[in-house]
Amino acid sequence: MSAQGICFAVPINTAKMILTPLIKDGKIRRGYIGIGGQNVLLPRRVVLFHELSVESGVLIISIENNSPAQKADLVAGDVIVGMNNQPIASIDDLHRLLTHDQVGVRSPLTIIRHSEKLVFDVVAASPDKVQE
Repeated sequence: MSAQGICFAVPINTAKMILTPLIKDGKIRRGYIGIGGQNVLLPRRVVLFHELSVESGVLIISIENNSPAQKADLVAGDVIVGMNNQPIASIDDLHRLLTHDQVGVRSPLTIIRHSEKLVFDVVAASPDKVQE
């Protein structure tokens, strides 16, 4: 059976962000912090208590060994809610901020750990140069 009539949609903001580098370089370069994550809703009381501008974040499911996230002392279970003083409500938001320009740059990453709001500095790496 062939796959006819299948199409994929890309959000327009994502398309705008990647169009120029894709045409120029033929690929998209991103910063890498070495996490596996998923979008999660935050408990309303946590959002109100910490006066967060987002009601969701990125739950860290896994952290790769020797990754920037591990070096920054992030742990599975942390929820990322901000980076560089920009709100992070989803994995798409995190990808948008992890541009190639962030490689080698120390960036404040705001997380919720249990119910505490913490800030860790993370230095994104280039995925091409990740060392095991």
